[in-house]
Amino acid sequence: MLIETEQRVRLEQRAADRGVSVAALVRDAIDLVYPPHGDRRAAAAADILAAEPMAVGDPAALRAELDELRGGA
Repeated sequence: MLIETEQRVRLEQRAADRGVSVAALVRDAIDLVYPPHGDRRAAAAADILAAEPMAVGDPAALRAELDELRGGA
């Protein structure tokens, strides 16, 4: 699959601006749009959103609990 001439020109300009190859720029773009392990992250997010609601304390109590877990920091 080929890219449009205008797209190639944009890639070449951006690559030159960054001092990298067009291939490096394309690899970075792919990783940005399709991050490694993206499916696992999406599944984890779906699991969190599907979890049953739970009661939590007030913010001051939660902060105190976190401080205690962190060693009193």
